[in-house]
Amino acid sequence: MSTYEERLRRPSSIRSFQLGDLKLSYVPDGAVQLKPYGWLPGATEQDWKENSAYLDDAGALVAGIGGLLVEYGERALLIDAGVGPVSVPDDPENPKIGAIQGGNLLDSLAELGRSPEEIEAVAITHLHVDHIGWAAYPVPAENQPALGGEPALASAEYLIAEPEWTQRHLVVEAGTSEEALAAMAPRVRTVREDEEIFPGVRVMLTPGHTAGHATYTITSGGQRLLAFGDALHSSVQIRHPEWSSGADLDTAESAGHRHRLVKELLRPDTFGFGIHFADVAFGRVDATADGPTWRPVA
Repeated sequence: MSTYEERLRRPSSIRSFQLGDLKLSYVPDGAVQLKPYGWLPGATEQDWKENSAYLDDAGALVAGIGGLLVEYGERALLIDAGVGPVSVPDDPENPKIGAIQGGNLLDSLAELGRSPEEIEAVAITHLHVDHIGWAAYPVPAENQPALGGEPALASAEYLIAEPEWTQRHLVVEAGTSEEALAAMAPRVRTVREDEEIFPGVRVMLTPGHTAGHATYTITSGGQRLLAFGDALHSSVQIRHPEWSSGADLDTAESAGHRHRLVKELLRPDTFGFGIHFADVAFGRVDATADGPTWRPVA
C-alpha cells in the first residue's frame, strides 16, 4: 500500500467516492509540474524545507490534470475537461510551470464506463487551458487540425459562471487561445451563484484565480463535497491558505476565498475535491495541533 507521502508526489489514477446517491470519480487526463517558488511565491526556502514531502525528486509540485465525473443513476455531469491531447516540455525560462502532459481523459471515461456522448453537461470551474481541453479539442485523428473540428465533448452543454465568460478576454491574456474559446462558444450557457446545474450540484463563486472562478458544491445524503477547482492548487495550501498562486489574477481575493473554503471544509460531513492535489484528490480537512490538515478519503 502506498504511503501518504508517496501519493503526494505522483498524479492520481482513477479514484471514486460515494456521496449519498451520487458517485464521484476523478477522471485523469495527465499532469503538470509546478515550480514551487514561482507557483507559490509567498512560500520561503525554509517553508519548502519544512514541506519537502510535497515535492518530487525534481523539486516540483506534482499536479494532476483531469475532471470530476458526477453520476446520478444514468445521468452524468463532468466538472472540468482536462487539457486535451497536449504535450509541452519544460521551459527552463518559465518560472511557474514545467512539463505538461495530457490526452488520457477520454480513455479514463471509458474505463469508468462512460462515452463522451453520455455527458449531458460540462461544468467549467474557469477558462484556463488545463480545464477546458476536451471541451475545445476534437478526438485526435490523422490530417486533422488540433483545433477546428467538433469538440470531443460536443454532445454536452458547457456551463460557465457568467463573470468568467463575459470577461474571457482576461484568460486570453493569460494564455487561453481565442480558437479554443470559439470552439466552445456555441455550447456555452452561463450560470449564476447558487444555481442548481445537476441534482445536488450548485454554483458557488470563488473569484481570485480568475475573474469568475467557480466552486461546485455537491450535496447528497446529508453530506457535502466542495469541488474547488483552482481556488487551491496543492494540499499544502490547506495549512497555508495565505499562499496565493503566482497565476492568480487577484491574489488577495483568492486568499480570502481559500480561508473561507478551509473553514467550510472543517465542518462536519464535508469533503473536498482538489483537481490538482496529486494522488490525494478526494479528502477532508481535520483540525490538528499543527493546523488544518488534508486527509485523503479515496
